[in-house]
Amino acid sequence: MKFNDKLDGEVVVFKVSGKIMGGEETTLFHGRIHEYITQNKKNFIIDMRKVDWMNSVGLGMLISALTTVKNAEGRLVLADISKIESILTITRLISVFEHFETADEAMKAF
Repeated sequence: MKFNDKLDGEVVVFKVSGKIMGGEETTLFHGRIHEYITQNKKNFIIDMRKVDWMNSVGLGMLISALTTVKNAEGRLVLADISKIESILTITRLISVFEHFETADEAMKAF
């Protein structure tokens, strides 16, 4: 997994790519979310357009991120989940995550 993040106004946009399977990148991802929250940035979009695959550790990463943001009274949404929609549906997490077709649509929701 690789990711980059940027602040777009008051919304943090994470662009994630590759296979989400845990490891060092997952730890870095969580660290970045915590950094933004300490800077009082609490609105997040995770753009999944370039994610190829995700295992249970990847699901755990997303759930942990959502929990962290909600505990900080923020909002986290997913964008372009087409490649991982089946795993979210099977695990019934599709109803837990607010999601949008594109990152642009997600941005408009803020």
